[in-house]
Amino acid sequence: MSTSAHIDGTKLTDKEQVLERIEAQRIRLHERHVRRTQALAISRDAKRVAGLGPDAPLASRVLVFARLHPIAFALAAGVAVVIGPQKLIRWVGVGLPWVMKMRGR
Repeated sequence: MSTSAHIDGTKLTDKEQVLERIEAQRIRLHERHVRRTQALAISRDAKRVAGLGPDAPLASRVLVFARLHPIAFALAAGVAVVIGPQKLIRWVGVGLPWVMKMRGR
């Protein structure tokens, strides 16, 4: 039977060493579970506050984006006005399949 020194200077047997490692692993797993639960709760709360739930309609998501990022939305609207409706529709026809393909991943 082999022994090794413990933090407080006492000798531990193999069985005690294993039990100590198991307890340390349980503590690590519990702490990781707590951190993950907290991160999920924070993420869920942030989405609920912003109004960007995963099942929210596209129109409401666009409105929330406009409210959160008014300068970017105004810039996008200005570009849409400048390029005109025909070019805008053409670009949407090109870009929409690409965006839908990216969302599918």
